Amino acid sequence: MADLEYSVKDHIATILLNRPHRRNAFTLAMVDAWADCLRRAEDDPQVRVIVVTGAGGAFCSGVDLSDFKGERRDPLGEKELLTRRVHRVALTLEDVSKPVLAAVDGPAVGAGMDMALLCDMRFASRAARFSEGYIRVGLLPGDGGCWLLPRAVGTSTALRLLWTGDFVAAEEALRIGLVEEVFEVDELLDAVYAFAGRLVERPPAAIQLIKRAVRQGARHDLRTALDLISSHQAVITSTRDSAEAYTAFREKRPGLFTGR
Repeated sequence: MADLEYSVKDHIATILLNRPHRRNAFTLAMVDAWADCLRRAEDDPQVRVIVVTGAGGAFCSGVDLSDFKGERRDPLGEKELLTRRVHRVALTLEDVSKPVLAAVDGPAVGAGMDMALLCDMRFASRAARFSEGYIRVGLLPGDGGCWLLPRAVGTSTALRLLWTGDFVAAEEALRIGLVEEVFEVDELLDAVYAFAGRLVERPPAAIQLIKRAVRQGARHDLRTALDLISSHQAVITSTRDSAEAYTAFREKRPGLFTGR
């Protein structure tokens, strides 16, 4: 079996981190495969939602240090390792227009927590535990945690978690807004795929433009955001799916969407 597996069913792509013996700690090869699978899902018109999860009762325990410590690097080499390899997943996720859902069972630690934060929504089992544990080994969050975490939970809470490396259990993660919902372990994946299925039933282009507007709107003022929406609205109302959505709504039936 591959360390990272990719599959598509019912318009939902699944990226499975599959190194349970290492709690799905990722290697450089997994980083490359992860980014390639995200791009593959983005480019596939049959895929409407992406689910990221881990095997064996863990989401991801971060980087596999044995894979990253193979050779001594100077400061420039260390920077290039991050920017040219590790950051490929983060930067690819930034470009993915389709919904990306994280199903977190067990630990999500360090870069593993950052990877979960990069997803649009996070759903957790009661066994999930989150930690930005970099501080414990004298490092900075290497995959966007300092940027991502404050936007999810607020600045002071983010600093507390980043400075201490404390673990956050599932119920606490729900309370502070780190995850959307918490489920029993044996219910997590069914619940996430059920939610993904709801998104599949919506017009794909509208789903993607809403995501783009939300992401871009976080960086712009209201006037710019409204100008952006007026352009998106003009595009979306010209699509067949928009007409089908309106007709299906009036006829009180499910829409039949093609992504065009």
